[in-house]
Amino acid sequence: MRPKFYPSLVNDRFGDPVVFVDFLLERRAILFDLGDIHALPARSVLRVSDVFVSHTHIDHFAGFDRLLRLSVGRDRLIRLYGPPRFIANVEAKLAAYTWNLAETFVDDLVFEVVELEDAENCRAARFRLTRRFAREDLGSRKLRDGVLLDEPSLSVRAAMLEHRTPCLAFALQEPEHINVWKNRLDERGFVTGPWLAELKAAIFERKPDDTPMRVGLASGGERALPLGELRRDLVTITAGQKIAYVADAAFSPPNRRAIVDLARDADTLFIEAAFAAQDAEIAAGRAHLTTAQAGELARLANAVRVIPFHFSPRYAGEEACMLREVEDAFAGKPELA
Repeated sequence: MRPKFYPSLVNDRFGDPVVFVDFLLERRAILFDLGDIHALPARSVLRVSDVFVSHTHIDHFAGFDRLLRLSVGRDRLIRLYGPPRFIANVEAKLAAYTWNLAETFVDDLVFEVVELEDAENCRAARFRLTRRFAREDLGSRKLRDGVLLDEPSLSVRAAMLEHRTPCLAFALQEPEHINVWKNRLDERGFVTGPWLAELKAAIFERKPDDTPMRVGLASGGERALPLGELRRDLVTITAGQKIAYVADAAFSPPNRRAIVDLARDADTLFIEAAFAAQDAEIAAGRAHLTTAQAGELARLANAVRVIPFHFSPRYAGEEACMLREVEDAFAGKPELA
C-alpha cells in the first residue's frame, strides 16, 4: 500500500533543518521548520499549506523570506505554527518590507499564525497582503493534548521542549490509512479523479453508508453509488501513518519524557543529533542531543525508522561515523546505550 505522507530532508544532514512532507495525490504539502529552502523547487513551495516552526533561531526560520517572495501575488492561505512570541516574529519579518503597493494586488496572500503560549493554550493572528500585513488578532483557544491542526484525515500535535528557549517538536498523525485499489476500480469500470478524495473524506468523517457518492466512469460521465458499497468493494483501511520531528533539545529528563511520548510508535522519526557520542558534555552545554542520545530516544519511542539530521559542521567528513553511532544506539548496542 502506498503511504499518504512522503517526508524528506530538504538539505543534507549538515544543512539548515527543514523537512518537506508531500501528500499523495494532493496538491498539498507541509514543512517542519523553515531554514534555507532554496533547494526546494518553487512548485513544491507553492503546495505548502502549513508550516510548523520549532523555534526562530536563524537556521530554523531564515526560509520565511523565500516562502513570502514566492507567494506574493498569488491567492494563498498559509498557516504557520510556532513557540511563544512567534506571532511577533512573523510580524517583524513582514514589517521589514514596504507594502505601499499592496492594494494594487488582485490576489490576496494571507498568513494565519498560531503560537503556543504554554502546553495548554495558544493564540492566533492574521496578516493579509491587501491590508499591508497589518496584524489582526484572532484570540486564544485551549489546546486538546497539544493538537495544533485537527482535520478528518490528519492531525499535528506539538510538545514544548527546552533549548535555552522554548522549542517545539511535532508529530503528524493519520488516524487511519485508506487505500483505494486500482485493480478494483478497473474491474468496476471506474476512473481515478477528484471523486476519490471525496470518497476518502466521507469515510474519515464517518458519514452514513447510504450517503450518495459521485463516481467517475471509464465510459464517461458519472453515477451515484452509496458510500457503504464503495467502501466495501474498493477500499482497505489500515493503521494510519505517523511522522515525528524533533529539533534542538537538551537531553534533560522532561525533554526525554516529552520526546518519547510524542514520537511513540512513529513510522519515521526525524531527530537532531548535533554532536558525536563522545562530545556529550559539549552537547549538554549547548542544549543539543548527541548521536547516541538521539538513537536511544528513537529506540525508547519504538520508532520504526530514525533519520538523524542537524549534524554540527565540526564533523564534516564524518557523516558515516555519526550515522553509525545513531544506529548502534537505536539497536540498543551496550557500548552506546
